[in-house]
Amino acid sequence: MHNRSYEFWVKTSSIVTMVMVSLMIGAKTWAWLTSGSASMLGSLTDSLMDITATAMSFLVLGYALRPADDDHRFGHGKAEALAGLGQAAFIAGSGCLLAFHGIERLFNPIQLSHSLLGVWVSIFAIACTLVIVFVQNKVVKYTDSIAIKADSVHYKGDLILNAAVLVAILLAYYGVLYADPIFAIGVAGYLLYNSWDIARDSADHLMDKELPDDEKQSIFDIAKAHDDVHGVHDIRTRQGGKVKFIQMHLELDDHLSLIRAHNVADEVESMLSERFESEVDILIHLDPLSVLAKPSPTHKTDTNL
Repeated sequence: MHNRSYEFWVKTSSIVTMVMVSLMIGAKTWAWLTSGSASMLGSLTDSLMDITATAMSFLVLGYALRPADDDHRFGHGKAEALAGLGQAAFIAGSGCLLAFHGIERLFNPIQLSHSLLGVWVSIFAIACTLVIVFVQNKVVKYTDSIAIKADSVHYKGDLILNAAVLVAILLAYYGVLYADPIFAIGVAGYLLYNSWDIARDSADHLMDKELPDDEKQSIFDIAKAHDDVHGVHDIRTRQGGKVKFIQMHLELDDHLSLIRAHNVADEVESMLSERFESEVDILIHLDPLSVLAKPSPTHKTDTNL
């Protein structure tokens, strides 16, 4: 995936998302002010968090997509994770405020007005969210962007959220007054759960968590498949933004010439680059077999990736 193509797709996704969420915010604000629904307020709060998160992602992605420079030799990809931690704290605070509002309304329920307006606004919000999810799925397919993938999962959850608000308003319309605050509290729980999920993923990113086991196994299999490679050990992986970093040791015959050993490393690197559609940064160390005759305490065999 070329940098320009990657940048085009992730920015397109962010712009489409902000336009759709802006439309939803306008409609939900009108519906909340008109009906006084706590569930609609919860849905509005979630949309405000959505556009804040998307705007932050849009700005941060611009920075994260910058190429490596003299001060940041590994690139700027971790900026996405830092923004994620900020978003998680913001969303958690909003979830707590909404929970307090829902609990207060639970003890002091009120009859909602203009319920049908809330129904139509919820249907409109579901339609807008479907557009967002469709575009994001396409972008993830082309870029495998972690930020857009996380956003997509969040908006798929929003489909359920908007459907819940729709049910709450309909129940309140038929006289079930406690449905509105109960669903508002449920929305608050949803926001808190999402904030925890975002914080955990961001922390994994910042702490250089290894790539998934299936990807690590694929890296090992590809490197080991080369005819001149007798073994692979000490595989280390991590991801920073759009770049996947891979380090490994290749075990080669003692009698290979330096130029041939260098070519083997280049060939393995090329094979790995073809495996991953995202950008990869590969560092390979070459070990002659005789050096590995007496394994050191830190040496890992083929079965230990």
